[in-house]
Amino acid sequence: MAARDDDDRDDEKFRLDKWLWAARFFKTRGVAGEAIAAGKVELNGEKVKRARSLRVGDRLRVRLGPYEHHVVVRALSGRRGPAAVAAELYEESAESRAAREQLAERLRSAPPASFYDKGRPGKKERRDIRRLKEGGGR
Repeated sequence: MAARDDDDRDDEKFRLDKWLWAARFFKTRGVAGEAIAAGKVELNGEKVKRARSLRVGDRLRVRLGPYEHHVVVRALSGRRGPAAVAAELYEESAESRAAREQLAERLRSAPPASFYDKGRPGKKERRDIRRLKEGGGR
């Protein structure tokens, strides 16, 4: 019996964490497993565990930072390849893509959060703070 290549396994099942890694949603399988355990990945509307079997046609919701991806599994692969090949493993819905682009535009146009810190209080400011805490005045 000849050994089969990973690309010929379209009819078989794959672990969810391994597929998410191969599809380049996460950099490592460990990070993919942590995201699944944290509830950032749903399979067909259910929260699942990392070893859950994945089949062609399953629907996934993957939250990465502020962005949310709604994808349908089109192919199974346990091998991490180039990004162009990984993009063929799934199909993202048009609504999901539009929502992500809209959120990205809103985040780009938002003013940057700036926190100006003047540093430690000076002698006069420390005396004022002490007076406020003690309740005394001049």
